[in-house]
Amino acid sequence: MFDSLSEKLERAFKVLKGHGKISEINVSETVKEIRKALLDADVNYKVAKQFTDTVKEKAIGQNVLTTISPGQLMVKITQEELTNLMGGATSEIELGGNPTIILMSGLQGSGKTTFSGKLANHIKNKRGKKPLLVACDLYRPAAIDQLHVLGEQIGVDVFSDRESKDVISIAKNAIEQAKINGNSVIIIDTAGRLAVDEEMMNEIEGLKKAIQPQEILFVVDSMTGQDAVNTAKAFNDRLDFTGVVLTKLDGDTRGGAALSIKSIVNKPIKFVGTGEKMDALDVFHPNRMADRILGMGDVVTLVERAQEQFNEEEAKKLSKKIAKNQFDFNDFLAQLNQIKKMGNIKDLVGMIPGVGKALKGVDINDDAFKGIEAIIFSMTPKERENPDLLNGKRRDRIAKGSGTNVQEVNKLIKQFEDTRKMMRMMGDKKQMAKMMQQMKGMPGMGKM
Repeated sequence: MFDSLSEKLERAFKVLKGHGKISEINVSETVKEIRKALLDADVNYKVAKQFTDTVKEKAIGQNVLTTISPGQLMVKITQEELTNLMGGATSEIELGGNPTIILMSGLQGSGKTTFSGKLANHIKNKRGKKPLLVACDLYRPAAIDQLHVLGEQIGVDVFSDRESKDVISIAKNAIEQAKINGNSVIIIDTAGRLAVDEEMMNEIEGLKKAIQPQEILFVVDSMTGQDAVNTAKAFNDRLDFTGVVLTKLDGDTRGGAALSIKSIVNKPIKFVGTGEKMDALDVFHPNRMADRILGMGDVVTLVERAQEQFNEEEAKKLSKKIAKNQFDFNDFLAQLNQIKKMGNIKDLVGMIPGVGKALKGVDINDDAFKGIEAIIFSMTPKERENPDLLNGKRRDRIAKGSGTNVQEVNKLIKQFEDTRKMMRMMGDKKQMAKMMQQMKGMPGMGKM
């Protein structure tokens, strides 16, 4: 995501190295490179020009402090303007209705049905509400079945009427059903449609008028780039939607939609989809996205995802086991599963400042843990609980059982032992104090 844009922006900032002050002469080339990078990312030309003009205006004549370089100051100005370009502040979804009605809109294939499921899951688990999914896509084969499958997967009720061909009637009946069942949020999945299809646009306009939704979300595939922005404008002219959802942001997207859409339709991006799983949904934070585009990482989102998987009770149990040096392969496996639940591994790595850039070009496969899991699953329950039992003969058997080799098994066991030692040391206050004393004696560490 945004890899190409990030790389080109980084090159643009290097132009300013060696100057003590940002002037019109030395900033022009940088701004030109920034504009080129934005256009290559499929950002609307007018948006790109207005953005770089603003950056140039703010940058010219600014004194560079001795502690930072001109390039760093330019990064700061660009970060602030990128944040403003994408909306400035985070825009949460409004859930004030009784019940709240959310209407989905967008092109066919943009991911509306999948997003509807993700949103229901988000509202249920993170907002503490009881949602109802409503199947109003009567045109795409299996659309109703897909919504029922998603509803069952996340434990959310789904309302549908396979006999009716009237979306307004279905939606109204769903609202009545929601009031009876105590559903506080109604999410209506609609058919994909083209803005030039007058009959289909009239249908969704009529639906909007009949049910008066609190939120109308325009779901757009971010991989369609500038076309997504043009489509958003056409839909907004007809529906006056309240927010945008960018799906497939984990794919090979150039970022044009994310960077242009707010300026063109003046509606906030509310959510971004980052994968196929039902929890692969993030509230959109313009400042965090700007940081990621500029290679600064996104530690806040990383911490939030970690906290979602954090179980205080389990953490206390694990802490006691570490203190007694009883951390075993079952615990090791549990920690791996928590990391996997946090999302796409490459996406997570990109949130760590500097790491994403350092690993540029390295293919980080989401199946990277499968080999480790295969080795651990090839151990007997006793071996997992007591790793000291793992002699040469047992390791050979585990290698054959996991489809790996002895060297890979040995490497994993070594990594496990190193992890256990580190955890043990961190839990031992005396050992930690001793280590800190030793660090003070190292050159340059005494001042810290």
